[in-house]
Amino acid sequence: MTLSFLSRLVGLVIFGILGARQGADPSVHTSLNLSQEAGATVMGMTGVLFGLVATPILTVRPVQSLRKAINEMPADQLVMSLAGLAVGLLLALISAYPLSLLPEPLNWVLPAAITILGGYLGLTIFAKRGREIQEEVLSRIGRSSARPTSTGSRKLIVDTSSLIDGRIVDVAETGFVGGTLIVPRFVLTELHQVADSPDPLRRNRGRRGLNLLNKLQRSELVMVRIVDDDFEDISEVDDKLVALAQQMSASLITNDYNLGEVADAQGVPVLNINKLSNAVRAIYIPGETFAIRVIQEGREDNQGVGYLDDGTMVLIENGKTYLDRSIQVTVTKLINRETGRIIFASPAN
Repeated sequence: MTLSFLSRLVGLVIFGILGARQGADPSVHTSLNLSQEAGATVMGMTGVLFGLVATPILTVRPVQSLRKAINEMPADQLVMSLAGLAVGLLLALISAYPLSLLPEPLNWVLPAAITILGGYLGLTIFAKRGREIQEEVLSRIGRSSARPTSTGSRKLIVDTSSLIDGRIVDVAETGFVGGTLIVPRFVLTELHQVADSPDPLRRNRGRRGLNLLNKLQRSELVMVRIVDDDFEDISEVDDKLVALAQQMSASLITNDYNLGEVADAQGVPVLNINKLSNAVRAIYIPGETFAIRVIQEGREDNQGVGYLDDGTMVLIENGKTYLDRSIQVTVTKLINRETGRIIFASPAN
């Protein structure tokens, strides 16, 4: 027996009884020009039909929607939402007594309205701005938050590419990320779509992004917020990210070169993980010598190719002879590009 069917049975019984009692009332069956028995029967059947149709809509569907929202909501946001509901109801309770002293019907209408409004406002405000409220309260009473907030006023919006790439997690865990990482709901939706892709490669990348996001949320070194802000009139996710960054006066973290250029052109500060990676790579200057393993042939004649631990490509002149061997090479030239760094070298001997 399904929950919907059970609610229909309960609803038809309850509304049928209420309808029959209402129909038996003299003022009702008289106004309908019916006898007491006929009025009770007509109103009872009306109640049965109403309960049969409307009960699932009034009970089961709202409960299912609430359960789905709770399951999708991060734990910290759920706690803040419940705290907001409690605060809203408490404030409504405080104001209920003086309002109950008013003449009827205000003495019961206003307290009921204030209770509903207070609970709703507390729930929604704390759900969307709970983290900011928590930080503000803790800073005012001189305590530190459980997570570092030394630059908590800085907002960093994270896009899908940086979550899938994963290096943002490593950077965050070093403590270099100052501020709050903001993940828009539409980015989370896009990440879910990638994770559900029929293409195995895209599906694995999407699931990796979701796992890394969960890891970020559990980290004690960075604060992560999921925001529901959206722009219904904008269809492209990239355009939504730029608009949200402008609205929140936030910076944008991305690995997408084109998105970074568009955001930069519109005055949005951009933090590119690839640029950061290039900036912290080991620096070699012409004439410097280091060891490397030649793993494949190059495009040029007698050229060998190797890679440093950070992924930097090293093109070795006359290196084909040393294929599958580790040798000492001397740097002859470096090329720095937006996408990475290339080192040209020759065997040291």
